[in-house]
Amino acid sequence: MIHDTTHRPGVPDEFEPDAGEAVEQVSVEDLLDDAIAMVAEARTMPMSTTVKLNRDDLLDLLEGARELLPGEVRAARQLLRDREEFLASARSEREQIIEQGRAHVSHMVERQEIVKAAELRARQIIDEARTEAKRMQLQVEDYCDQKLASFEIVLDKTARTIRTGRERLAGRIEPSDLAPADFDTDVR
Repeated sequence: MIHDTTHRPGVPDEFEPDAGEAVEQVSVEDLLDDAIAMVAEARTMPMSTTVKLNRDDLLDLLEGARELLPGEVRAARQLLRDREEFLASARSEREQIIEQGRAHVSHMVERQEIVKAAELRARQIIDEARTEAKRMQLQVEDYCDQKLASFEIVLDKTARTIRTGRERLAGRIEPSDLAPADFDTDVR
Protein backbone atom coordinates (compact mmCIF):
# COMPACT_ATOMS: atom_id res chain seq x y z
CA MET A 1 0.00 0.00 0.00
CA ILE A 2 1.37 3.44 -0.94
CA HIS A 3 0.52 6.34 1.33
CA ASP A 4 0.63 10.12 1.13
CA THR A 5 3.99 11.62 -0.01
CA THR A 6 4.20 14.19 2.74
CA HIS A 7 6.01 12.74 5.72
CA ARG A 8 4.03 13.08 8.90
CA PRO A 9 5.40 12.48 12.36
CA GLY A 10 4.15 9.15 13.60
CA VAL A 11 4.19 7.45 10.19
CA PRO A 12 7.16 5.09 9.63
CA ASP A 13 9.41 5.80 6.62
CA GLU A 14 8.64 2.36 5.21
CA PHE A 15 5.19 3.70 4.34
CA GLU A 16 6.62 6.54 2.26
CA PRO A 17 6.25 6.04 -1.55
CA ASP A 18 9.12 5.79 -3.99
CA ALA A 19 9.47 8.53 -6.61
CA GLY A 20 6.91 8.18 -9.38
CA GLU A 21 4.55 5.82 -7.53
CA ALA A 22 0.86 6.53 -7.13
CA VAL A 23 -0.07 8.08 -3.78
CA GLU A 24 -2.95 7.11 -1.50
CA GLN A 25 -4.08 9.07 1.57
CA VAL A 26 -3.43 7.38 4.91
CA SER A 27 -6.47 6.95 7.13
CA VAL A 28 -6.77 6.17 10.82
CA GLU A 29 -8.15 2.76 9.89
CA ASP A 30 -5.13 2.05 7.64
CA LEU A 31 -2.66 2.89 10.39
CA LEU A 32 -4.52 0.82 12.98
CA ASP A 33 -4.80 -2.09 10.52
CA ASP A 34 -1.02 -1.89 9.98
CA ALA A 35 -0.46 -1.92 13.75
CA ILE A 36 -2.73 -4.95 14.17
CA ALA A 37 -0.96 -6.73 11.32
CA MET A 38 2.41 -5.92 12.90
CA VAL A 39 1.33 -7.53 16.19
CA ALA A 40 -0.35 -10.48 14.48
CA GLU A 41 2.63 -11.21 12.22
CA ALA A 42 5.36 -10.64 14.82
CA ARG A 43 7.80 -13.48 15.39
CA THR A 44 7.57 -15.23 18.72
CA MET A 45 10.51 -15.66 21.02
CA PRO A 46 11.86 -19.26 21.17
CA MET A 47 9.84 -21.48 23.51
CA SER A 48 7.48 -18.63 24.38
CA THR A 49 4.40 -16.84 23.12
CA THR A 50 6.08 -13.50 23.69
CA VAL A 51 6.46 -11.67 20.40
CA LYS A 52 9.30 -9.49 19.27
CA LEU A 53 8.09 -6.17 17.84
CA ASN A 54 9.83 -3.06 16.65
CA ARG A 55 8.61 -0.74 19.36
CA ASP A 56 9.38 2.45 17.42
CA ASP A 57 7.46 1.29 14.33
CA LEU A 58 4.42 0.30 16.38
CA LEU A 59 4.50 3.56 18.34
CA ASP A 60 4.87 5.50 15.06
CA LEU A 61 1.77 3.80 13.65
CA LEU A 62 -0.30 4.45 16.77
CA GLU A 63 0.87 8.07 17.07
CA GLY A 64 0.08 8.61 13.39
CA ALA A 65 -3.44 7.32 13.97
CA ARG A 66 -3.83 9.61 16.98
CA GLU A 67 -2.70 12.60 14.87
CA LEU A 68 -5.20 11.84 12.10
CA LEU A 69 -8.23 11.64 14.38
CA PRO A 70 -8.40 15.40 15.08
CA GLY A 71 -8.51 16.02 11.31
CA GLU A 72 -11.58 13.87 10.92
CA VAL A 73 -13.20 15.52 13.93
CA ARG A 74 -12.38 18.94 12.43
CA ALA A 75 -14.09 17.88 9.18
CA ALA A 76 -17.24 16.97 11.10
CA ARG A 77 -17.10 20.28 12.97
CA GLN A 78 -16.72 22.12 9.65
CA LEU A 79 -19.91 20.44 8.43
CA LEU A 80 -21.68 21.69 11.55
CA ARG A 81 -20.31 25.23 10.99
CA ASP A 82 -21.45 25.14 7.36
CA ARG A 83 -24.91 24.12 8.52
CA GLU A 84 -25.00 27.00 11.02
CA GLU A 85 -23.85 29.47 8.35
CA PHE A 86 -26.56 28.21 6.02
CA LEU A 87 -29.20 28.61 8.72
CA ALA A 88 -27.94 32.12 9.56
CA SER A 89 -28.09 33.06 5.88
CA ALA A 90 -31.61 31.65 5.58
CA ARG A 91 -32.70 33.54 8.69
CA SER A 92 -31.19 36.74 7.34
CA GLU A 93 -32.89 36.24 3.99
CA ARG A 94 -36.16 35.52 5.79
CA GLU A 95 -35.83 38.72 7.83
CA GLN A 96 -35.06 40.74 4.70
CA ILE A 97 -38.09 39.34 2.91
CA ILE A 98 -40.31 40.01 5.91
CA GLU A 99 -38.99 43.59 6.14
CA GLN A 100 -39.59 44.12 2.44
CA GLY A 101 -43.09 42.76 2.85
CA ARG A 102 -43.78 45.12 5.75
CA ALA A 103 -42.53 48.09 3.74
CA HIS A 104 -44.87 47.16 0.91
CA VAL A 105 -47.77 46.81 3.33
CA SER A 106 -47.18 50.25 4.78
CA HIS A 107 -47.08 51.81 1.28
CA MET A 108 -49.72 49.65 -0.36
CA VAL A 109 -52.27 48.57 2.22
CA GLU A 110 -54.84 48.05 -0.53
CA ARG A 111 -52.69 45.41 -2.17
CA GLN A 112 -53.11 42.55 0.25
CA GLU A 113 -51.97 40.06 -2.36
CA ILE A 114 -48.39 41.40 -2.19
CA VAL A 115 -48.27 40.99 1.56
CA LYS A 116 -49.70 37.48 1.36
CA ALA A 117 -47.19 36.53 -1.33
CA ALA A 118 -44.28 37.88 0.75
CA GLU A 119 -45.41 36.00 3.84
CA LEU A 120 -45.91 32.83 1.83
CA ARG A 121 -42.43 33.17 0.34
CA ALA A 122 -40.96 33.79 3.80
CA ARG A 123 -42.67 30.65 5.11
CA GLN A 124 -41.40 28.70 2.11
CA ILE A 125 -37.85 29.88 2.74
CA ILE A 126 -38.13 28.99 6.42
CA ASP A 127 -39.51 25.55 5.55
CA GLU A 128 -36.75 25.02 3.00
CA ALA A 129 -34.12 26.17 5.50
CA ARG A 130 -35.47 23.82 8.17
CA THR A 131 -35.58 20.93 5.72
CA GLU A 132 -32.02 21.63 4.54
CA ALA A 133 -30.78 22.06 8.11
CA LYS A 134 -32.34 18.74 9.11
CA ARG A 135 -30.82 17.02 6.07
CA MET A 136 -27.37 18.45 6.85
CA GLN A 137 -27.70 17.48 10.51
CA LEU A 138 -28.55 13.90 9.54
CA GLN A 139 -25.57 13.82 7.18
CA VAL A 140 -23.24 15.05 9.90
CA GLU A 141 -24.63 12.53 12.38
CA ASP A 142 -24.31 9.71 9.82
CA TYR A 143 -20.73 10.73 9.04
CA CYS A 144 -19.77 10.82 12.73
CA ASP A 145 -21.54 7.50 13.37
CA GLN A 146 -19.70 5.84 10.49
CA LYS A 147 -16.32 7.09 11.70
CA LEU A 148 -17.04 6.03 15.29
CA ALA A 149 -18.26 2.61 14.12
CA SER A 150 -15.08 2.10 12.07
CA PHE A 151 -12.93 3.12 15.00
CA GLU A 152 -14.94 0.82 17.30
CA ILE A 153 -14.34 -2.14 14.97
CA VAL A 154 -10.61 -1.46 14.83
CA LEU A 155 -10.40 -1.10 18.60
CA ASP A 156 -12.41 -4.30 19.06
CA LYS A 157 -10.02 -6.20 16.76
CA THR A 158 -7.04 -4.82 18.66
CA ALA A 159 -8.58 -5.77 22.02
CA ARG A 160 -9.32 -9.30 20.79
CA THR A 161 -5.75 -9.68 19.50
CA ILE A 162 -4.32 -8.53 22.82
CA ARG A 163 -6.76 -10.71 24.80
CA THR A 164 -5.85 -13.78 22.69
CA GLY A 165 -2.15 -13.10 23.19
CA ARG A 166 -2.58 -12.74 26.91
CA GLU A 167 -4.68 -15.92 27.12
CA ARG A 168 -2.06 -17.83 25.19
CA LEU A 169 0.64 -16.47 27.43
CA ALA A 170 -1.36 -17.31 30.56
CA GLY A 171 -2.06 -20.83 29.32
CA ARG A 172 1.54 -21.79 28.55
CA ILE A 173 3.53 -20.21 31.32
CA GLU A 174 2.75 -20.71 34.99
CA PRO A 175 3.48 -17.77 37.31
CA SER A 176 5.83 -19.96 39.38
CA ASP A 177 7.97 -20.61 36.26
CA LEU A 178 8.68 -16.90 35.77
CA ALA A 179 11.80 -15.34 37.23
CA PRO A 180 11.57 -11.72 38.46
CA ALA A 181 13.43 -10.60 35.30
CA ASP A 182 10.56 -12.04 33.20
CA PHE A 183 8.27 -9.25 34.38
CA ASP A 184 10.04 -6.64 32.26
CA THR A 185 7.27 -4.53 30.73
CA ASP A 186 9.49 -3.17 27.94
CA VAL A 187 7.96 -4.19 24.58
CA ARG A 188 10.54 -4.64 21.84
